[in-house]
Amino acid sequence: MDTFMIQFLICNIFISIIIGILLAAKRLLKNTLSSRMQYNLWYPLLALLAVPFIPVRPDRFLQIFSWFKTFQNISASHPEAVARENAALYSTSSENWMNDFSIAVSKKTPSNTGMILCCLWLIGILIMVVLAAKSMIRFNALKKSALPLQNPAIHGIFQNCLMEMNITANIPVYSTAFLKSPVIAGLLKPRIYLPLHLISDYKAKDIRYMLLHELQHYRYRDAFAGYIMNCAGIIYWFNPFVWHALKEMRNEREIACDTSVLKMLKEESYKDYGHTLINFAEKVSLTPFPFAAGLSGNVVQMKKRIINIANYRPASLRKKISGFISCLLIAVLLICFIPLLSIQANDSDRYYFNESGKDITYIDLKNLFEENNGSFVLYDDAEDKWQIYNKKQAVTRLSPVSTYKIYSALFGLESGIISPEQSMIPWDGQRYIYEQWNSDQTLESAMENSVTWYFQAIDRQADLPSIKKFIQATGYGNQNVSRDISSYWVDSSLKISAVEQIEMLKKFYYNQFDFAPENISAVKDSIRLYTTEQGTVYGKTGTGEINGENTLGWFIGYVETDGHIYFFAVNIQNDGHATGPAAAELTFSILSQLNIWEK
Repeated sequence: MDTFMIQFLICNIFISIIIGILLAAKRLLKNTLSSRMQYNLWYPLLALLAVPFIPVRPDRFLQIFSWFKTFQNISASHPEAVARENAALYSTSSENWMNDFSIAVSKKTPSNTGMILCCLWLIGILIMVVLAAKSMIRFNALKKSALPLQNPAIHGIFQNCLMEMNITANIPVYSTAFLKSPVIAGLLKPRIYLPLHLISDYKAKDIRYMLLHELQHYRYRDAFAGYIMNCAGIIYWFNPFVWHALKEMRNEREIACDTSVLKMLKEESYKDYGHTLINFAEKVSLTPFPFAAGLSGNVVQMKKRIINIANYRPASLRKKISGFISCLLIAVLLICFIPLLSIQANDSDRYYFNESGKDITYIDLKNLFEENNGSFVLYDDAEDKWQIYNKKQAVTRLSPVSTYKIYSALFGLESGIISPEQSMIPWDGQRYIYEQWNSDQTLESAMENSVTWYFQAIDRQADLPSIKKFIQATGYGNQNVSRDISSYWVDSSLKISAVEQIEMLKKFYYNQFDFAPENISAVKDSIRLYTTEQGTVYGKTGTGEINGENTLGWFIGYVETDGHIYFFAVNIQNDGHATGPAAAELTFSILSQLNIWEK
């Protein structure tokens, strides 16, 4: 929840900017857009306010929020030490397998800042809900005290208004002593409430104008919009830009209804309608019920409405067309901000896997995974078929840990830091608990023994911009390299899903990166595990360790056998026994069950 709050606050920065853009656009086009169009442009903004709470994940959209990732884990610590255990992946007397050594990472704790902000936000929401509930209780009391309108003359005016507007619905009219201005309220069963002081000294003309105004609210379903605005005000109680936008929306709602009434009147009646507002300006005030729509308004709002009435002229066809096009363009612009505001998209913890046109079989492997949470993904390249266990987990992005070393090696080769002929990097003399690490390393030995310092040395000889460019060029996972240059792929910012591991392996195998063929071959040779009569297995494990516990295990690679190339990716997660070797054992059990590879 603390991460959500930090992201939500970032969203609010962009929401405030969007509101500023919208206000500027409306001001710039005020002579082009009609009053109704000006009001309707607020609806896309209301939709945008809901976006942070909706899981929107456009495929491969630009990850703008990666700029702010450092805010999300203020208290997360860097790798402290290497793990205390090593594990042989899988071995026989005649086969040479890789060793998989993990890096220990301190467990991330929730950000105190995020938790405090979250508590304050929820307290504010609670207070706003209490205030809204009090308003609702007061209105229910008003409803109980209100009486059906008894004045036959006003009833006759009301019926004429209904006929003028072609409204056939039964809308009751009530009188009450507890209102200063007319309002219409009710989502499913709307009712109009008229103050007694307006009924007692009414003029037929004034009552007609007021009723027409209220019926315009009914025609355009303003009560529904009112509820949405109230919900937005509750959720965004802390954002003054949102509050200003909602205030402007309510103002423009009244102006739009005024304009709709003016369209029904003759030109000589415009002044009379304006006089009605002026005559009652001292008697009407803002309704104390935020979910009701009415004729009321403060002095500033009334001034705007009078100016609108004084300047009103029926729109020409040209103005209607240009206004419609302008309104449409602004709405499209606002809709384009959806990916920017989606916290789910920002979080990037799920990959959007486009399943259309793919031959996918979802298989059940619960008996093999046992207590492990995880996924299995297999792609048969010859048949163009997918087999997936646990789709939700298969598209969930996790730290790649040592499986990323495949691409780290490619980066080193492509950038010229190492070469297929000369890949040795001298040991710096630092003592590691893994004896295999305490010597000079080549690409083959570093990959076989998963020598983390070797690949970190490659990164240090480059720079962060070069690494980011490489990650983006290859399309690796969430493409987020916003952490320390030595730890971004170790339970840090860079993450990838099992499905994406398959897609990356396909690109790697067929060199869709357009890298030097000798570099691709060098990396393939370094991850070749063994060859038998069945074929050849290539792969890389990865183990994630947190606080001394192995919590994540990866095994990715491919099998060349019987004219087929099978790409596979397995990840497992549990509280202490999830390792790369365990993921590899599980993988071969699955491949054996699928008659692809015999153990």
